[in-house]
Amino acid sequence: MISGKHLSLCLLLATLPALAAESDPAGAARAMALVRTLARPAPARTAYTEVRFVGMLDRALVLRGEMTWLGGSRLQRSVVTPYPETTTIDGDTATLQRGQRAPQKFSLGRAPELKDLLGSFIALLSGDALALARNFTLHAYGNQTAWTLDLAPRDAAVARRIRDISIDGSGKTLRCMRVDETDGDTTFTLLGPLGDAKLPDAPTPTPAGLATLCAGA
Repeated sequence: MISGKHLSLCLLLATLPALAAESDPAGAARAMALVRTLARPAPARTAYTEVRFVGMLDRALVLRGEMTWLGGSRLQRSVVTPYPETTTIDGDTATLQRGQRAPQKFSLGRAPELKDLLGSFIALLSGDALALARNFTLHAYGNQTAWTLDLAPRDAAVARRIRDISIDGSGKTLRCMRVDETDGDTTFTLLGPLGDAKLPDAPTPTPAGLATLCAGA
């Protein structure tokens, strides 16, 4: 038997191919409804693998760890490999702990692109569609098996650093977040089941291989 919530999700995702620009109020409303289906009770933990493609590096930088939404505007991002590091976000303040070093605090107001990026993780894990829509325009497409949510930064300062963010998922499960920067650097963050999975093309993953994995192909 299909529950009421599951049926609502199926009906919602069936409409995703019609989601368009923000100028379509109904489409924007459906995109926000999709985000709300991702809500989890705090604390919400998810394994992740982050793969950064940086122009000045010969190969991708791969980080593995756990992301935890602690409730409200609090997020904790722990790196397990290749080095121990924990970043705790509480509102506009970030606390960085590296190994046995003393914690360092800094204001996210000094880095608006980082603030919006971390805020997008919080909004996704908490299902806070309104918070996400305040910082990004939302576009969604796909179906229940594989959907994509594209985010375009509203803030001009953020847009100068981040071109766009693309999120892939299946049903109510997040699979990947891809961040394309204006300087050509790209970061893939694999979430949930993919966060613990073996990377394609390992030990030298490629953007094409990760894009295929994120799309569910």
